[in-house]
Amino acid sequence: MHRRDFLTFSGLGVAGLMLPHARLVAAEELLAPADVARQKLLADTVLAAAHKAGASYCDVRIGRYLNQAIVTREDRVENVVNSESAGVGIRVIVNGAWGFAAAHRTTPEGLATAVGNAVAIARANSKIQSRPVQLAPQKGVGEVSWRTPLKRNAMAVPVKDKVELLLSVNAAAINAGADFINSQLFLVNEQKYFASSDGSWIDQDVHRIWLPFTATAIDKASGKFRTRAGLSAPMGMGYEFLDADPSGRYELPGGVVGYGRSYDPVADAIAAAKQAREKIKAPSVKPGKYDLVLDPSNLFLTIHENVGHPLELDRVLGYEANYAGTSFATLDKRESGFRWGSDIVNFFADKTQPGSLGAVGYDDEGVKTKQWDLVRDGILVNYMATRDEVHLLGEDASHGCSYADSWSSVQFQRMANVSLAPGRAPLTPHEMVKDVENGIYILGRGSYSIDQQRYNAQFGGQLYYQIKDGKIAGMVEDAAYQIRTPEFWNACSAICDERDFRLGGSFFDGKGQPSQVSAVSHGAATTRFNGINIINTARSLG
Repeated sequence: MHRRDFLTFSGLGVAGLMLPHARLVAAEELLAPADVARQKLLADTVLAAAHKAGASYCDVRIGRYLNQAIVTREDRVENVVNSESAGVGIRVIVNGAWGFAAAHRTTPEGLATAVGNAVAIARANSKIQSRPVQLAPQKGVGEVSWRTPLKRNAMAVPVKDKVELLLSVNAAAINAGADFINSQLFLVNEQKYFASSDGSWIDQDVHRIWLPFTATAIDKASGKFRTRAGLSAPMGMGYEFLDADPSGRYELPGGVVGYGRSYDPVADAIAAAKQAREKIKAPSVKPGKYDLVLDPSNLFLTIHENVGHPLELDRVLGYEANYAGTSFATLDKRESGFRWGSDIVNFFADKTQPGSLGAVGYDDEGVKTKQWDLVRDGILVNYMATRDEVHLLGEDASHGCSYADSWSSVQFQRMANVSLAPGRAPLTPHEMVKDVENGIYILGRGSYSIDQQRYNAQFGGQLYYQIKDGKIAGMVEDAAYQIRTPEFWNACSAICDERDFRLGGSFFDGKGQPSQVSAVSHGAATTRFNGINIINTARSLG
Protein backbone atom coordinates (compact mmCIF):
# COMPACT_ATOMS: atom_id res chain seq x y z
CA MET A 1 0.00 0.00 0.00
CA HIS A 2 1.30 3.46 -0.81
CA ARG A 3 1.61 5.82 2.15
CA ARG A 4 -1.06 8.10 0.73
CA ASP A 5 -3.47 5.15 0.47
CA PHE A 6 -2.75 4.13 4.06
CA LEU A 7 -3.50 7.64 5.29
CA THR A 8 -6.72 7.66 3.32
CA PHE A 9 -7.89 4.36 4.75
CA SER A 10 -6.77 4.68 8.36
CA GLY A 11 -6.00 8.29 9.21
CA LEU A 12 -8.94 9.87 7.39
CA GLY A 13 -11.71 7.64 8.63
CA VAL A 14 -11.55 5.11 5.77
CA ALA A 15 -13.39 7.53 3.52
CA GLY A 16 -11.49 5.99 0.63
CA LEU A 17 -13.65 2.88 0.84
CA MET A 18 -16.59 4.91 -0.38
CA LEU A 19 -17.00 4.13 -4.08
CA PRO A 20 -19.10 6.38 -6.36
CA HIS A 21 -22.71 6.64 -5.18
CA ALA A 22 -21.83 4.56 -2.12
CA ARG A 23 -24.09 4.68 0.89
CA LEU A 24 -23.41 3.81 4.49
CA VAL A 25 -25.36 0.75 5.56
CA ALA A 26 -25.97 -1.36 8.64
CA ALA A 27 -23.67 -4.36 8.94
CA GLU A 28 -26.61 -6.70 8.40
CA GLU A 29 -27.13 -5.33 4.90
CA LEU A 30 -23.70 -6.64 3.90
CA LEU A 31 -25.22 -10.13 3.91
CA ALA A 32 -28.09 -9.45 1.54
CA PRO A 33 -27.67 -11.65 -1.57
CA ALA A 34 -27.80 -10.24 -5.05
CA ASP A 35 -30.95 -10.86 -7.08
CA VAL A 36 -29.52 -12.81 -10.04
CA ALA A 37 -32.83 -13.05 -11.89
CA ARG A 38 -33.25 -9.28 -11.78
CA GLN A 39 -29.64 -8.79 -12.87
CA LYS A 40 -30.16 -10.98 -15.94
CA LEU A 41 -33.31 -9.05 -16.83
CA LEU A 42 -31.43 -5.75 -16.58
CA ALA A 43 -28.52 -7.12 -18.62
CA ASP A 44 -30.78 -8.43 -21.38
CA THR A 45 -32.54 -5.06 -21.52
CA VAL A 46 -29.18 -3.30 -22.00
CA LEU A 47 -27.93 -5.78 -24.62
CA ALA A 48 -31.11 -5.43 -26.66
CA ALA A 49 -31.04 -1.64 -26.49
CA ALA A 50 -27.38 -1.49 -27.51
CA HIS A 51 -27.98 -3.78 -30.50
CA LYS A 52 -30.95 -1.67 -31.59
CA ALA A 53 -28.78 1.47 -31.34
CA GLY A 54 -26.21 0.02 -33.75
CA ALA A 55 -23.57 -1.46 -31.44
CA SER A 56 -21.62 -4.35 -32.96
CA TYR A 57 -20.61 -5.45 -29.45
CA CYS A 58 -21.86 -4.75 -25.95
CA ASP A 59 -21.00 -5.89 -22.46
CA VAL A 60 -22.70 -4.90 -19.24
CA ARG A 61 -21.46 -5.20 -15.68
CA ILE A 62 -24.01 -5.00 -12.87
CA GLY A 63 -22.09 -4.53 -9.65
CA ARG A 64 -22.82 -4.45 -5.95
CA TYR A 65 -19.65 -3.56 -4.05
CA LEU A 66 -19.69 -4.05 -0.27
CA ASN A 67 -16.94 -2.86 2.08
CA GLN A 68 -16.35 -3.03 5.79
CA ALA A 69 -13.46 -1.34 7.61
CA ILE A 70 -12.70 -1.30 11.33
CA VAL A 71 -9.91 0.94 12.63
CA THR A 72 -8.51 0.72 16.17
CA ARG A 73 -5.65 2.16 18.18
CA GLU A 74 -4.46 0.83 21.54
CA ASP A 75 -7.64 0.33 23.62
CA ARG A 76 -10.11 2.27 21.48
CA VAL A 77 -12.09 1.94 18.29
CA GLU A 78 -11.54 4.88 15.94
CA ASN A 79 -13.93 3.99 13.14
CA VAL A 80 -16.30 1.36 11.78
CA VAL A 81 -17.56 1.82 8.22
CA ASN A 82 -19.98 -0.37 6.26
CA SER A 83 -20.71 0.79 2.73
CA GLU A 84 -22.52 -0.33 -0.40
CA SER A 85 -22.19 0.93 -3.97
CA ALA A 86 -24.38 -0.46 -6.75
CA GLY A 87 -25.00 0.32 -10.40
CA VAL A 88 -24.46 -0.67 -14.02
CA GLY A 89 -21.50 -0.12 -16.36
CA ILE A 90 -22.10 -0.41 -20.12
CA ARG A 91 -19.41 -0.74 -22.79
CA VAL A 92 -20.12 -0.82 -26.53
CA ILE A 93 -18.32 -0.86 -29.86
CA VAL A 94 -19.85 1.31 -32.60
CA ASN A 95 -18.09 1.93 -35.91
CA GLY A 96 -15.00 0.20 -34.51
CA ALA A 97 -14.64 2.44 -31.45
CA TRP A 98 -15.25 2.01 -27.72
CA GLY A 99 -17.87 3.89 -25.76
CA PHE A 100 -18.62 3.57 -22.05
CA ALA A 101 -21.26 4.95 -19.70
CA ALA A 102 -22.54 4.02 -16.25
CA ALA A 103 -25.81 4.40 -14.37
CA HIS A 104 -26.55 4.39 -10.67
CA ARG A 105 -30.30 4.24 -11.36
CA THR A 106 -31.31 0.88 -12.80
CA THR A 107 -34.76 1.99 -13.89
CA PRO A 108 -35.72 1.55 -17.58
CA GLU A 109 -35.17 5.28 -18.07
CA GLY A 110 -31.76 5.19 -16.38
CA LEU A 111 -30.60 2.22 -18.45
CA ALA A 112 -31.85 3.75 -21.69
CA THR A 113 -29.95 6.96 -20.96
CA ALA A 114 -26.75 5.05 -20.17
CA VAL A 115 -26.96 2.99 -23.37
CA GLY A 116 -27.57 6.15 -25.39
CA ASN A 117 -24.58 7.85 -23.78
CA ALA A 118 -22.27 4.87 -24.40
CA VAL A 119 -23.31 4.70 -28.07
CA ALA A 120 -22.91 8.45 -28.53
CA ILE A 121 -19.42 8.38 -27.00
CA ALA A 122 -18.43 5.47 -29.28
CA ARG A 123 -19.66 7.35 -32.37
CA ALA A 124 -17.67 10.42 -31.34
CA ASN A 125 -14.56 8.33 -30.69
CA SER A 126 -14.84 6.64 -34.08
CA LYS A 127 -14.34 9.97 -35.83
CA ILE A 128 -10.85 10.42 -34.39
CA GLN A 129 -9.76 6.80 -33.98
CA SER A 130 -6.83 5.79 -36.20
CA ARG A 131 -7.73 2.09 -36.35
CA PRO A 132 -10.75 0.02 -35.27
CA VAL A 133 -10.85 -2.01 -32.08
CA GLN A 134 -9.63 -5.55 -32.72
CA LEU A 135 -11.18 -7.91 -30.18
CA ALA A 136 -9.79 -11.41 -29.71
CA PRO A 137 -12.50 -14.01 -30.35
CA GLN A 138 -14.47 -15.02 -27.28
CA LYS A 139 -17.05 -17.78 -27.30
CA GLY A 140 -20.00 -17.18 -25.00
CA VAL A 141 -20.08 -19.40 -21.91
CA GLY A 142 -23.84 -19.25 -21.28
CA GLU A 143 -25.12 -18.86 -17.72
CA VAL A 144 -22.36 -19.69 -15.20
CA SER A 145 -21.32 -18.65 -11.71
CA TRP A 146 -18.16 -18.55 -9.57
CA ARG A 147 -17.66 -17.98 -5.84
CA THR A 148 -14.58 -17.37 -3.72
CA PRO A 149 -14.31 -20.62 -1.74
CA LEU A 150 -15.30 -19.66 1.82
CA LYS A 151 -15.44 -21.66 5.02
CA ARG A 152 -16.69 -18.64 6.95
CA ASN A 153 -18.09 -15.47 5.39
CA ALA A 154 -16.27 -12.62 7.13
CA MET A 155 -19.20 -10.29 6.51
CA ALA A 156 -21.36 -12.60 8.65
CA VAL A 157 -19.06 -12.37 11.68
CA PRO A 158 -20.52 -9.85 14.18
CA VAL A 159 -18.75 -6.49 14.32
CA LYS A 160 -18.41 -7.00 18.08
CA ASP A 161 -16.28 -10.11 17.52
CA LYS A 162 -14.05 -8.32 15.01
CA VAL A 163 -13.56 -5.37 17.33
CA GLU A 164 -12.68 -7.71 20.19
CA LEU A 165 -10.11 -9.43 17.98
CA LEU A 166 -8.44 -6.16 17.02
CA LEU A 167 -8.41 -4.89 20.61
CA SER A 168 -6.91 -8.20 21.75
CA VAL A 169 -4.19 -7.76 19.12
CA ASN A 170 -3.49 -4.29 20.49
CA ALA A 171 -3.50 -5.42 24.13
CA ALA A 172 -1.12 -8.28 23.35
CA ALA A 173 1.33 -5.90 21.71
CA ILE A 174 1.18 -3.39 24.58
CA ASN A 175 1.69 -6.15 27.17
CA ALA A 176 4.67 -7.43 25.18
CA GLY A 177 6.45 -4.08 25.18
CA ALA A 178 4.93 -1.87 22.49
CA ASP A 179 4.14 1.74 23.38
CA PHE A 180 1.68 2.27 20.54
CA ILE A 181 -0.20 0.09 18.10
CA ASN A 182 -2.85 0.62 15.45
CA SER A 183 -4.70 -2.22 13.77
CA GLN A 184 -7.32 -2.43 11.05
CA LEU A 185 -9.56 -4.99 9.42
CA PHE A 186 -10.61 -4.53 5.80
CA LEU A 187 -13.25 -6.71 4.15
CA VAL A 188 -14.40 -6.55 0.52
CA ASN A 189 -17.24 -8.38 -1.22
CA GLU A 190 -17.70 -7.75 -4.95
CA GLN A 191 -20.98 -9.13 -6.29
CA LYS A 192 -20.55 -8.86 -10.04
CA TYR A 193 -22.85 -9.88 -12.86
CA PHE A 194 -21.41 -9.75 -16.37
CA ALA A 195 -23.26 -10.24 -19.65
CA SER A 196 -22.14 -9.72 -23.22
CA SER A 197 -23.41 -9.94 -26.77
CA ASP A 198 -21.04 -12.92 -27.16
CA GLY A 199 -23.57 -14.99 -25.21
CA SER A 200 -22.24 -14.94 -21.64
CA TRP A 201 -24.15 -14.34 -18.40
CA ILE A 202 -21.68 -14.68 -15.51
CA ASP A 203 -22.49 -14.26 -11.83
CA GLN A 204 -19.49 -13.94 -9.46
CA ASP A 205 -19.14 -13.40 -5.72
CA VAL A 206 -15.61 -12.31 -4.74
CA HIS A 207 -14.29 -11.89 -1.17
CA ARG A 208 -11.06 -10.43 0.21
CA ILE A 209 -9.71 -9.90 3.74
CA TRP A 210 -6.78 -8.06 5.33
CA LEU A 211 -5.71 -7.38 8.92
CA PRO A 212 -2.70 -5.02 8.99
CA PHE A 213 -1.18 -3.49 12.12
CA THR A 214 1.87 -1.47 13.13
CA ALA A 215 3.47 -1.72 16.58
CA THR A 216 5.82 1.01 17.87
CA ALA A 217 8.36 0.79 20.70
CA ILE A 218 10.06 3.87 22.20
CA ASP A 219 13.26 4.15 24.21
CA LYS A 220 12.19 6.84 26.66
CA ALA A 221 15.76 7.71 27.63
CA SER A 222 16.90 8.56 24.11
CA GLY A 223 13.58 9.21 22.38
CA LYS A 224 14.56 6.69 19.72
CA PHE A 225 11.71 4.56 18.36
CA ARG A 226 11.21 1.67 15.95
CA THR A 227 8.17 0.06 14.37
CA ARG A 228 7.33 -3.38 13.09
CA ALA A 229 4.32 -3.98 10.85
CA GLY A 230 2.40 -7.23 10.76
CA LEU A 231 3.81 -10.01 8.58
CA SER A 232 0.50 -11.26 7.26
CA ALA A 233 -0.70 -10.94 3.68
CA PRO A 234 -4.12 -9.86 2.41
CA MET A 235 -5.96 -12.86 1.01
CA GLY A 236 -8.87 -13.88 -1.17
CA MET A 237 -10.46 -15.91 1.62
CA GLY A 238 -13.07 -15.75 4.35
CA TYR A 239 -12.73 -15.27 8.10
CA GLU A 240 -11.12 -18.70 8.35
CA PHE A 241 -7.87 -16.91 7.46
CA LEU A 242 -7.87 -15.50 11.02
CA ASP A 243 -8.59 -18.81 12.74
CA ALA A 244 -4.87 -19.15 13.66
CA ASP A 245 -4.52 -22.66 12.27
CA PRO A 246 -1.06 -23.92 13.36
CA SER A 247 -0.59 -25.53 9.94
CA GLY A 248 -0.36 -22.02 8.50
CA ARG A 249 2.74 -21.18 10.58
CA TYR A 250 6.28 -21.30 9.20
CA GLU A 251 9.21 -21.56 11.63
CA LEU A 252 11.86 -19.42 9.97
CA PRO A 253 15.53 -18.66 10.68
CA GLY A 254 16.17 -16.18 13.47
CA GLY A 255 13.21 -17.52 15.49
CA VAL A 256 10.75 -15.63 13.31
CA VAL A 257 7.33 -17.07 12.51
CA GLY A 258 5.93 -16.61 9.02
CA TYR A 259 2.34 -17.11 7.90
CA GLY A 260 0.71 -18.73 4.90
CA ARG A 261 -2.96 -19.61 4.40
CA SER A 262 -3.91 -18.81 8.00
CA TYR A 263 -2.83 -16.07 10.36
CA ASP A 264 -2.54 -15.59 14.12
CA PRO A 265 -2.58 -11.79 14.55
CA VAL A 266 -2.26 -11.93 18.34
CA ALA A 267 0.91 -14.04 18.20
CA ASP A 268 2.30 -11.81 15.45
CA ALA A 269 1.55 -8.68 17.50
CA ILE A 270 3.44 -10.08 20.49
CA ALA A 271 6.42 -10.86 18.27
CA ALA A 272 6.17 -7.42 16.64
CA ALA A 273 6.31 -5.61 19.98
CA LYS A 274 9.39 -7.57 21.10
CA GLN A 275 11.12 -7.15 17.75
CA ALA A 276 10.35 -3.42 17.58
CA ARG A 277 12.07 -3.02 20.95
CA GLU A 278 14.96 -5.21 19.80
CA LYS A 279 15.35 -3.02 16.70
CA ILE A 280 16.05 0.01 18.92
CA LYS A 281 19.23 -1.66 20.19
CA ALA A 282 20.23 -3.31 16.90
CA PRO A 283 23.45 -2.01 15.29
CA SER A 284 23.24 -0.12 12.03
CA VAL A 285 24.16 -2.23 9.00
CA LYS A 286 27.58 -1.82 7.43
CA PRO A 287 27.03 -1.01 3.74
CA GLY A 288 28.54 -3.25 1.10
CA LYS A 289 27.97 -6.37 -0.96
CA TYR A 290 26.01 -9.19 0.68
CA ASP A 291 24.24 -12.35 -0.31
CA LEU A 292 20.56 -11.68 0.31
CA VAL A 293 18.07 -14.20 1.65
CA LEU A 294 14.62 -12.73 1.03
CA ASP A 295 11.49 -14.04 2.72
CA PRO A 296 8.30 -14.03 0.59
CA SER A 297 6.89 -11.32 2.89
CA ASN A 298 9.58 -9.04 1.44
CA LEU A 299 10.12 -10.45 -2.04
CA PHE A 300 6.47 -10.11 -3.08
CA LEU A 301 6.80 -6.32 -3.38
CA THR A 302 9.93 -6.59 -5.53
CA ILE A 303 8.06 -9.00 -7.81
CA HIS A 304 5.10 -6.63 -7.93
CA GLU A 305 7.15 -3.57 -8.86
CA ASN A 306 9.95 -5.06 -10.99
CA VAL A 307 8.21 -7.97 -12.69
CA GLY A 308 4.44 -7.44 -12.57
CA HIS A 309 4.26 -3.79 -13.60
CA PRO A 310 6.87 -3.87 -16.41
CA LEU A 311 5.11 -6.88 -17.99
CA GLU A 312 1.68 -5.22 -18.27
CA LEU A 313 1.28 -4.85 -22.02
CA ASP A 314 -0.52 -1.49 -21.88
CA ARG A 315 2.40 -0.08 -19.91
CA VAL A 316 4.89 -1.60 -22.38
CA LEU A 317 2.98 0.12 -25.20
CA GLY A 318 3.19 3.49 -23.46
CA TYR A 319 -0.45 3.84 -22.42
CA GLU A 320 0.56 4.43 -18.77
CA ALA A 321 3.43 6.83 -19.52
CA ASN A 322 1.69 9.95 -18.24
CA TYR A 323 0.58 8.45 -14.93
CA ALA A 324 3.01 5.73 -13.93
CA GLY A 325 5.73 5.51 -16.56
CA THR A 326 6.67 2.97 -19.20
CA SER A 327 8.63 -0.29 -19.13
CA PHE A 328 12.16 -1.37 -19.95
CA ALA A 329 10.69 -4.74 -21.08
CA THR A 330 9.84 -3.62 -24.62
CA LEU A 331 8.39 -6.01 -27.22
CA ASP A 332 11.72 -6.39 -29.03
CA LYS A 333 13.17 -8.01 -25.89
CA ARG A 334 10.73 -10.92 -26.14
CA GLU A 335 11.62 -11.33 -29.81
CA SER A 336 15.33 -11.43 -29.00
CA GLY A 337 15.03 -13.89 -26.10
CA PHE A 338 15.93 -11.36 -23.40
CA ARG A 339 17.52 -12.95 -20.33
CA TRP A 340 15.49 -11.70 -17.37
CA GLY A 341 17.14 -13.88 -14.76
CA SER A 342 19.19 -16.97 -14.04
CA ASP A 343 18.13 -20.40 -15.30
CA ILE A 344 16.16 -21.15 -12.11
CA VAL A 345 13.98 -18.03 -12.43
CA ASN A 346 10.45 -18.80 -13.66
CA PHE A 347 7.61 -16.28 -13.36
CA PHE A 348 4.00 -17.14 -14.10
CA ALA A 349 0.77 -15.16 -14.15
CA ASP A 350 -2.23 -16.88 -12.63
CA LYS A 351 -5.78 -15.62 -12.02
CA THR A 352 -6.86 -18.99 -10.58
CA GLN A 353 -4.54 -19.36 -7.54
CA PRO A 354 -6.67 -20.43 -4.54
CA GLY A 355 -6.60 -17.86 -1.76
CA SER A 356 -5.04 -15.17 -3.92
CA LEU A 357 -6.40 -11.64 -4.16
CA GLY A 358 -6.76 -11.82 -7.93
CA ALA A 359 -8.54 -15.18 -8.08
CA VAL A 360 -11.78 -15.09 -10.08
CA GLY A 361 -13.47 -17.47 -12.47
CA TYR A 362 -13.82 -14.90 -15.26
CA ASP A 363 -12.35 -11.46 -15.81
CA ASP A 364 -14.37 -8.30 -16.45
CA GLU A 365 -14.55 -9.10 -20.17
CA GLY A 366 -16.08 -12.51 -19.53
CA VAL A 367 -12.82 -14.38 -20.30
CA LYS A 368 -12.20 -17.55 -18.32
CA THR A 369 -9.10 -17.07 -16.21
CA LYS A 370 -5.96 -19.20 -16.52
CA GLN A 371 -2.23 -19.52 -15.78
CA TRP A 372 0.52 -18.67 -18.27
CA ASP A 373 4.30 -18.16 -18.27
CA LEU A 374 5.96 -14.75 -18.31
CA VAL A 375 9.60 -15.77 -17.79
CA ARG A 376 10.68 -19.35 -18.45
CA ASP A 377 14.14 -20.63 -17.43
CA GLY A 378 15.22 -17.02 -17.08
CA ILE A 379 14.02 -15.93 -20.55
CA LEU A 380 11.22 -13.39 -21.18
CA VAL A 381 8.42 -15.19 -23.05
CA ASN A 382 5.18 -13.21 -22.56
CA TYR A 383 3.21 -10.32 -21.07
CA MET A 384 -0.26 -9.68 -19.64
CA ALA A 385 -2.92 -8.54 -22.15
CA THR A 386 -6.67 -8.12 -22.69
CA ARG A 387 -8.99 -8.86 -25.63
CA ASP A 388 -8.20 -5.67 -27.54
CA GLU A 389 -4.42 -5.87 -27.00
CA VAL A 390 -3.43 -9.51 -27.31
CA HIS A 391 -3.30 -9.49 -31.14
CA LEU A 392 -0.21 -7.28 -30.78
CA LEU A 393 1.53 -10.32 -29.31
CA GLY A 394 0.46 -12.51 -32.23
CA GLU A 395 -2.05 -14.35 -30.02
CA ASP A 396 -5.76 -14.91 -30.63
CA ALA A 397 -7.02 -15.36 -27.05
CA SER A 398 -7.12 -12.87 -24.20
CA HIS A 399 -5.11 -13.61 -21.06
CA GLY A 400 -8.14 -12.79 -18.92
CA CYS A 401 -6.74 -9.87 -16.92
CA SER A 402 -9.34 -7.14 -17.45
CA TYR A 403 -10.72 -5.53 -14.30
CA ALA A 404 -12.66 -2.48 -13.08
CA ASP A 405 -12.80 -1.48 -9.43
CA SER A 406 -16.42 -0.31 -9.66
CA TRP A 407 -19.52 -0.57 -11.83
CA SER A 408 -18.90 3.10 -12.67
CA SER A 409 -15.33 2.50 -13.89
CA VAL A 410 -14.42 1.20 -17.33
CA GLN A 411 -12.57 -2.09 -17.26
CA PHE A 412 -9.01 -2.16 -18.52
CA GLN A 413 -5.82 -4.22 -18.29
CA ARG A 414 -4.71 -4.95 -14.71
CA MET A 415 -1.95 -7.08 -13.31
CA ALA A 416 -2.69 -10.76 -12.74
CA ASN A 417 -1.24 -12.61 -9.77
CA VAL A 418 2.45 -12.80 -10.75
CA SER A 419 4.52 -15.35 -8.86
CA LEU A 420 8.04 -16.76 -8.76
CA ALA A 421 7.87 -20.53 -9.15
CA PRO A 422 9.39 -22.46 -6.23
CA GLY A 423 12.64 -24.34 -6.65
CA ARG A 424 12.57 -27.89 -7.96
CA ALA A 425 15.20 -29.30 -5.59
CA PRO A 426 14.33 -29.86 -1.90
CA LEU A 427 15.48 -26.81 0.09
CA THR A 428 14.24 -25.11 3.26
CA PRO A 429 15.02 -21.58 4.50
CA HIS A 430 17.15 -23.04 7.32
CA GLU A 431 19.18 -25.04 4.79
CA MET A 432 19.55 -21.99 2.56
CA VAL A 433 20.97 -19.89 5.41
CA LYS A 434 23.58 -22.57 6.18
CA ASP A 435 25.20 -21.97 2.78
CA VAL A 436 25.59 -18.19 3.26
CA GLU A 437 28.94 -16.89 4.53
CA ASN A 438 28.18 -13.16 4.64
CA GLY A 439 24.59 -12.18 4.10
CA ILE A 440 21.47 -10.33 5.15
CA TYR A 441 18.12 -12.05 5.75
CA ILE A 442 15.14 -9.71 5.20
CA LEU A 443 11.49 -10.14 6.15
CA GLY A 444 8.48 -7.90 5.61
CA ARG A 445 7.92 -5.02 3.22
CA GLY A 446 9.37 -1.59 3.83
CA SER A 447 9.78 1.64 1.93
CA TYR A 448 10.95 1.56 -1.68
CA SER A 449 11.97 3.78 -4.56
CA ILE A 450 11.78 2.91 -8.25
CA ASP A 451 12.27 4.58 -11.60
CA GLN A 452 9.62 5.09 -14.27
CA GLN A 453 10.75 2.13 -16.39
CA ARG A 454 10.92 -0.33 -13.46
CA TYR A 455 14.62 -0.89 -14.06
CA ASN A 456 16.45 0.74 -11.11
CA ALA A 457 15.09 0.43 -7.58
CA GLN A 458 15.81 0.01 -3.91
CA PHE A 459 13.77 -1.83 -1.29
CA GLY A 460 13.72 -1.92 2.49
CA GLY A 461 12.07 -4.34 4.90
CA GLN A 462 10.72 -4.83 8.42
CA LEU A 463 13.34 -7.15 9.91
CA TYR A 464 17.02 -7.57 8.99
CA TYR A 465 19.29 -10.30 10.31
CA GLN A 466 22.98 -10.63 9.56
CA ILE A 467 24.17 -14.05 8.43
CA LYS A 468 27.75 -15.05 9.29
CA ASP A 469 29.23 -18.40 8.31
CA GLY A 470 25.83 -20.02 7.85
CA LYS A 471 24.29 -18.79 11.08
CA ILE A 472 21.98 -15.92 12.08
CA ALA A 473 24.35 -13.49 13.83
CA GLY A 474 21.80 -11.03 15.18
CA MET A 475 19.54 -8.21 14.11
CA VAL A 476 20.75 -5.15 12.20
CA GLU A 477 18.95 -1.98 11.17
CA ASP A 478 18.86 0.77 8.52
CA ALA A 479 19.30 -1.50 5.48
CA ALA A 480 17.98 -1.36 1.93
CA TYR A 481 19.04 -3.28 -1.18
CA GLN A 482 19.72 -1.62 -4.52
CA ILE A 483 18.91 -3.41 -7.77
CA ARG A 484 18.81 -3.22 -11.51
CA THR A 485 16.03 -5.59 -12.45
CA PRO A 486 17.79 -8.02 -14.85
CA GLU A 487 21.06 -7.96 -12.87
CA PHE A 488 19.16 -8.72 -9.67
CA TRP A 489 17.24 -11.68 -11.06
CA ASN A 490 20.37 -13.01 -12.78
CA ALA A 491 21.99 -13.01 -9.33
CA CYS A 492 19.29 -15.43 -8.10
CA SER A 493 21.19 -18.52 -6.99
CA ALA A 494 18.69 -20.60 -4.99
CA ILE A 495 14.94 -20.85 -4.39
CA CYS A 496 13.34 -22.90 -1.62
CA ASP A 497 10.92 -25.61 -2.67
CA GLU A 498 7.13 -25.60 -2.76
CA ARG A 499 6.81 -26.33 0.99
CA ASP A 500 7.88 -22.72 1.62
CA PHE A 501 5.73 -21.12 -1.13
CA ARG A 502 3.64 -18.28 0.33
CA LEU A 503 1.54 -15.41 -0.99
CA GLY A 504 2.06 -11.72 -0.36
CA GLY A 505 0.02 -9.02 -1.96
CA SER A 506 -1.18 -5.50 -2.54
CA PHE A 507 -4.72 -4.66 -1.39
CA PHE A 508 -4.77 -1.23 -3.04
CA ASP A 509 -2.72 -1.21 -6.25
CA GLY A 510 -3.32 2.03 -8.11
CA LYS A 511 -3.35 2.50 -11.88
CA GLY A 512 -5.07 4.48 -14.62
CA GLN A 513 -6.56 7.91 -15.13
CA PRO A 514 -8.99 8.37 -13.45
CA SER A 515 -7.19 6.20 -10.91
CA GLN A 516 -8.56 2.79 -9.98
CA VAL A 517 -7.36 0.28 -7.38
CA SER A 518 -7.12 -3.48 -7.64
CA ALA A 519 -5.95 -6.27 -5.37
CA VAL A 520 -3.25 -8.68 -6.50
CA SER A 521 -1.14 -11.43 -4.92
CA HIS A 522 2.43 -12.52 -5.58
CA GLY A 523 3.72 -15.91 -4.52
CA ALA A 524 7.29 -16.94 -3.80
CA ALA A 525 9.41 -19.16 -1.63
CA THR A 526 12.45 -17.85 0.25
CA THR A 527 15.03 -16.88 -2.36
CA ARG A 528 18.78 -16.15 -2.37
CA PHE A 529 20.58 -13.50 -4.42
CA ASN A 530 24.37 -13.29 -4.52
CA GLY A 531 26.44 -10.12 -4.28
CA ILE A 532 23.70 -7.50 -3.86
CA ASN A 533 24.56 -3.96 -2.79
CA ILE A 534 23.23 -2.98 0.64
CA ILE A 535 23.10 0.69 1.61
CA ASN A 536 22.76 2.19 5.08
CA THR A 537 19.58 4.26 4.98
CA ALA A 538 20.44 6.22 8.15
CA ARG A 539 23.66 7.45 6.56
CA SER A 540 21.87 8.09 3.25
CA LEU A 541 19.49 10.42 5.07
CA GLY A 542 22.40 12.27 6.67
